Amino acid sequence: MTDDRPGAALLRLVAVMDTLRVSCPWDARQTHESLAPHLLEECYEALDALESGDPAALRDELGDVLLQVVFHARIAAEATDGTGYTIDDVAEGIVAKLIRRHPHVFADVAVSGAEEVKRNWDAIKAAERAESGDAPASVLDTVPFGQPALALAAQLQHRAERAGVPADLAGLAPGGPGGDVPDGGHGVSDIGAELFALVARARDAGLAPELELRAAARAYRDRVRAWERPGPG
Repeated sequence: MTDDRPGAALLRLVAVMDTLRVSCPWDARQTHESLAPHLLEECYEALDALESGDPAALRDELGDVLLQVVFHARIAAEATDGTGYTIDDVAEGIVAKLIRRHPHVFADVAVSGAEEVKRNWDAIKAAERAESGDAPASVLDTVPFGQPALALAAQLQHRAERAGVPADLAGLAPGGPGGDVPDGGHGVSDIGAELFALVARARDAGLAPELELRAAARAYRDRVRAWERPGPG
């Protein structure tokens, strides 16, 4: 009898991954480091599928992203130095985090709306880091700099705004620091300053700059393809 309970297929995926790790030469030799490019690539492919508006394509790409999570957890489970963890540890970790950071759902905290939920999330997250002794020196310390530049600029501005950083600090001066604030020796070109300002404009308009530029890139792609097609006659 087929188990059709929600999540049953996830157990089958874990079992398949266990078998592949033992029986497939390619899967058996993979490491966290060798899989890192695939983790990034699969996320971008899922985003492409989302933007295409094709639900079936998005479903398939989300499966590839999920595979990366299961694969990394399977590799971690083999560690013998005390640093290992399993897919259950990964799942339990995010379950505990979601429950802890949604006291308005799982406890008796009352909220007025989505904005208060976000403020509570930030406060709980900060308290968790302080308790663990892992509190960052700056509100920007936990922003990953490996992400695309537009998304990075938007996240930096967003984090700073939520922390009460003055908005005028985003007005970078070309060629050097803005006002009396040091730039760490990173000279800023006219174009760099304009791009950073455009990110701020996009955020003020409620838009994600990375997605807006991707939309413009797709529009340009379609125009080039149209130009490449031979005309009638």
